[in-house]
Amino acid sequence: MINWFSTLTEYLHYPFVRYALITGVLIALCSSLLGITLVLKRYSFMGDGLSHVAFGAMAVAAVFSVTNELIVVLPLTILCAILLLRTGQTRKITGDAALAMLSVGAMAVGYLLLHLFSTSSNISGDVCSTLFGSTSILTLSGADVAVCLIMSLVVLGTVILFYNKIFAITFDETFAQATGVNTGLYNLIVAVVTAVIIVLAMNLVGALLTSALIIFPALSAMRVFQSFRSVVVCSAVYAVICAVIGILVSILASTPVGATIVITDIAGYLAMSLVGRMMGR
Repeated sequence: MINWFSTLTEYLHYPFVRYALITGVLIALCSSLLGITLVLKRYSFMGDGLSHVAFGAMAVAAVFSVTNELIVVLPLTILCAILLLRTGQTRKITGDAALAMLSVGAMAVGYLLLHLFSTSSNISGDVCSTLFGSTSILTLSGADVAVCLIMSLVVLGTVILFYNKIFAITFDETFAQATGVNTGLYNLIVAVVTAVIIVLAMNLVGALLTSALIIFPALSAMRVFQSFRSVVVCSAVYAVICAVIGILVSILASTPVGATIVITDIAGYLAMSLVGRMMGR
């Protein structure tokens, strides 16, 4: 235990470890705040679908040798989030069918592009790194952290500014619309913010595991607390703690960062479920 602590203290002197912790905390915090709304509105798998879209966008950026992938990935993911929201509101294609079509199609197109046009000698390694996060979180630069910080502040500011409206459309969208709330606008805001969070989270846990950052904190908090505000606070604290523990454990044990964070989330969910059962929730 003492050896682990001394090793951890030594690692914290390196900038890449500090960058990983800062980025991980910001991404986990943003994901947890929006995850409650997505879970309660039955949009949990929107994050999973959009992460597949982001993978396809990253493949496009790689094929065209775009230095800053964010320029391509973020607009395309936001566009698909808006398209998914609009398509799901029509009677011709239901929301889950549109999500399945978009996510599977984007994943297939992305992998095909990488296979046909990529100049990398290790396509399988690149795909695995993109899907599961690998060690990308440990290779961030100061500029990457600055971009993450700015985008996270935008997400947090949006959630705080429109907290009451998001609360209204989460629990009773029909009543909110009847009272004059522009539900279409706020659903659009939720979709756009979700896309931004997905793009941020891909550097942390990869495309296939991003939905875990959205779902587990919300579900874990709901096991113990019942009021919306309490769930929001608990979810945020839970997500940050799990992200920090996951990153530190992955560094000490040399395990994949994304998978370690998700396993930590699962362990936390089981613990919260036990506490909730003991409290009679």
